[in-house]
Amino acid sequence: MNDDLKQEQMARINIYALLSRLTMSELDEGLLKSIEEDENILSFFPTYKTWKKRDKYTRKELIEQYLNVDFTNLFLLHLIPYESFYIREDQMMETGGDNPVQAIFNAFEFKVELDKARVMAADHIGIELEFMYELCKAELKALEDGNTQIAVQLAQLQYGFMKDHIIEWMPMYLMNVKNESGTAFYFDLAEFTLEFIMSDFQYLSDLKEKEYKYTV
Repeated sequence: MNDDLKQEQMARINIYALLSRLTMSELDEGLLKSIEEDENILSFFPTYKTWKKRDKYTRKELIEQYLNVDFTNLFLLHLIPYESFYIREDQMMETGGDNPVQAIFNAFEFKVELDKARVMAADHIGIELEFMYELCKAELKALEDGNTQIAVQLAQLQYGFMKDHIIEWMPMYLMNVKNESGTAFYFDLAEFTLEFIMSDFQYLSDLKEKEYKYTV
């Protein structure tokens, strides 16, 4: 496995992990500190980087007075970060076992602890991004082990899940987040997440066009 492919896969894993975490629950001081002190990650948040409130408030104050308030508005109260809300004609959330995303997770033994994750259904944006993170991680391991056949199957699954699920609703939700955001941080998060999922879907589409011929 060549270094370029490994770095590319590691980047996908790390970004999916970060986006899943940030869309699943509120920020804490440790996470915000790690974002602000990593120039590569901070580059994903250009508006937040120059946000004037950063000069006026401590991280704790920013989180308590602005960022957590914005998260609650965007992810818990006024906007609905669930696929079923966007794809069902009646705009009802599917919280039961009939949720098609839950069926996929069950098939691949991807366990979702709804109470622990503080979400109401498996088709939450953070859970779907976490599923992609797990698939990317498994794909990298298969490539490192020299098991290209398994890696291809995992890449095919990623493409299918992106095409049939993530791309079908997440861009609409993220555009709403951008429009409704009250802080630079969550504006940037929505914009970067949107750009990344579209870019990653193009990557997976190109890999499919190449008949999943990895340069290993």
